[in-house]
Amino acid sequence: MDRKKTFRTLIDLFVTFFKIGGFTFGGGLAMIPLIEKEVVTRKKWIDEDEIVDIFAVAQSIPGVIAINSATQVGYKVSGKKGAVAATLGVVLPSFLIILIIAMFFTRVQDNIIVKNMFKGIRPCVAVLIGSAAVRISKTSVKDKITLLIALVAFALVLFFEIHSIFAIIGGAVAGILIKALFPDKSLNAEKRNGGNGK
Repeated sequence: MDRKKTFRTLIDLFVTFFKIGGFTFGGGLAMIPLIEKEVVTRKKWIDEDEIVDIFAVAQSIPGVIAINSATQVGYKVSGKKGAVAATLGVVLPSFLIILIIAMFFTRVQDNIIVKNMFKGIRPCVAVLIGSAAVRISKTSVKDKITLLIALVAFALVLFFEIHSIFAIIGGAVAGILIKALFPDKSLNAEKRNGGNGK
């Protein structure tokens, strides 16, 4: 029975991430709101705080954020097999689509319908990325301190073109320093959000 349940979970992981990978244009960042909706809201495999942490880790390590996120979610849900199932699920649609495009796109890339199609897709991708930013900010920005960190990181990345990895590392260092220097302030935020204050 346990094997059947495990197999169903692996299939569910594969199908879920195959759907995400197959219906998301614009790369990994555009997948974020879909990953969150599927694994947090619909499947309830992980909670909102965990998905934010997963996205942070996925963004700060080498590789595509969607693949890194899928691997972490899969591992969380069903160990190593889950990681493999989720990763294959999110990678396979892109691989198949790119294979088809490589075979036929050169013949149709100058087609006016294809050009207009991509013009319509681009703003939708921007909306998906913006939607992901708003949703994650609701979970991540909990007080004035985290708001300040977010604004500084935003300014550094947007205006000074600091690489996002350094922004994430800087945020981590800031969090450690604030916890060490002002434990009461950081604890208050945790208590207000149901943390245990450890």
